Amino acid sequence: MTIFLIRHGETALNAARVLQPPDTPLSPRGLVQAEALARRLAALRPAAVLSSDQPRAARTAEAIASACRLTVQPSELLRERHFGEWRGRAYDDLPADVLRSEAPPPGGESGAAFRARVDAGFVQILQGHAALAGAGPLVVVSHGLVIWDLLARHLDRAGAPMPTHLGNTSLTVFAAHAPHAVRLLACTRHLEGETAVADDPRALCGG
Repeated sequence: MTIFLIRHGETALNAARVLQPPDTPLSPRGLVQAEALARRLAALRPAAVLSSDQPRAARTAEAIASACRLTVQPSELLRERHFGEWRGRAYDDLPADVLRSEAPPPGGESGAAFRARVDAGFVQILQGHAALAGAGPLVVVSHGLVIWDLLARHLDRAGAPMPTHLGNTSLTVFAAHAPHAVRLLACTRHLEGETAVADDPRALCGG
């Protein structure tokens, strides 16, 4: 069986390349993206939806759950990395490579603490899938840096390079059992017919 790993829909701050406060909502474009993804997933009959409890992910998950007649299970473990006092600031005005910095931002989360949380989140994902007992795929909605870390350290890309961009509502599919082979990587095909809300390659992919 498989797990569907999804990045949330676009926010105004993604498009503006600003590190986001935790309560940042989806933009109108992000809402349309979420609905397009929900239509795609409804045909695949997922059995459960697990999501970061931050609003941009939770609202994306709610669109999917509504289309699939499911409820959303919230998780604090799947939140985006906490950038402390840097949240609300333009990414391009901050020190270079802040998204991958090991040091904690002022009042924020270190790289090591973030990875430990992602590890715990991955355990939660696998346990959530196991609890479905084969009823269908598990949908997991999270954030750019969480997904990048899962791809880098927990999933088997079979030698494929890490994506340089994770689009909003991008879909990655991987096997629920070790070595967790990736079967689809960062796909936004569901946005191809939605030209007004196509993925913005300049939008910030984390934070």
